Amino acid sequence: MRPDIHPAYRPVVFRDKAGGLAFLTRSTVTSTATVEWEDGNTYPVIDVEISSASHPFYTGKNRVLDTAGRVERFQRRYGTAHS
Repeated sequence: MRPDIHPAYRPVVFRDKAGGLAFLTRSTVTSTATVEWEDGNTYPVIDVEISSASHPFYTGKNRVLDTAGRVERFQRRYGTAHS
């Protein structure tokens, strides 16, 4: 690798505000916000909207989509095609 062209790769905390999950990993993203981690060190923190702790697919709280209702609404709105 060429020197001085790659971003710094350092420890960063990713925190899901909705799910309450936070995990420490390494990344090149930057942040001015910091958080004190369980080991006593201070790390930059990136707040994310959704993670495996709050995503409906992983939590088992999926919504059942009413596809039949959507089809009926489409047919009422646009009618059926006549040949």
